[in-house]
Amino acid sequence: MPVALLPDRALVTVTGPDATTLLQGVLTCNVETLRPGEARLGALLTPQGKILFDFLISRIPDGFRFDVLADRAADLAKRLTLYRLRAQATIAADPTVAVAAAWAGATPPAAEAVADTRAVDLGARLYAAAGAFSADAAEADYHAHRIALGVPEGGRDFAFGDAFPHEALMDQLGGVDFRKGCYVGQEVVSRMQHRGTARTRILAAAYPDAAPAPGTEITAGGKVLGTAGSAAGNRGLATIRLDRLGDALAAGETPRAGGRPVTLERPACATFAMPDAATSAAE
Repeated sequence: MPVALLPDRALVTVTGPDATTLLQGVLTCNVETLRPGEARLGALLTPQGKILFDFLISRIPDGFRFDVLADRAADLAKRLTLYRLRAQATIAADPTVAVAAAWAGATPPAAEAVADTRAVDLGARLYAAAGAFSADAAEADYHAHRIALGVPEGGRDFAFGDAFPHEALMDQLGGVDFRKGCYVGQEVVSRMQHRGTARTRILAAAYPDAAPAPGTEITAGGKVLGTAGSAAGNRGLATIRLDRLGDALAAGETPRAGGRPVTLERPACATFAMPDAATSAAE
């Protein structure tokens, strides 16, 4: 059972009688259907529909807990406070609890475990007082596990304020509820869903040897298809324009990153349509 501490993660809590109503009106995910013992992907967007914060949200006895990048926690709390208005809700960072991840087995009894619902086999998030248990895996091991399952994370695989939820696979990973009603940025996200206009997606990337540095351009036939994201060994994630990839495949061109060939595939957790040479040529 690998357990890895995640020191780059921190918690923000939203508690009080109006916590559910407040969050249901601003987040991409549905907090009303969130069950105890599960962590759900969600985001807070700009009015233009781009991701400002991504996080895992789970229930606590008097409200909700946000598992977010540590260097974004204070900004998330501040942004949620702007939306609070007259709602009876308390928003605060919780520095007393450490975050860890566990996969492929049971979890330490000293920690509260919630299922990470983004993808099958991703495992659980653990929350406990600092030093309550010891880890037997490194943070890098967790990210290798995440990457192998095709699960992107903000700040590593896409830039905050620049990506739409579809581009970051949030529609594939349960991070957007298309039936719950209005939230900040909802009109743009719904339009992309119903019109099928998400041309950019994060894909799984396989390299013949060590993956290139994040941000390396991926090209084919002299055109930029996208950029490399986080990686472990020769496997990684990459943000790719699907229409340009289709054109490259139709022309028999090989995508390359830093001069080396790269194989681009749909992540195992996703179901969106991928271009192929035959389809692209017919179009």
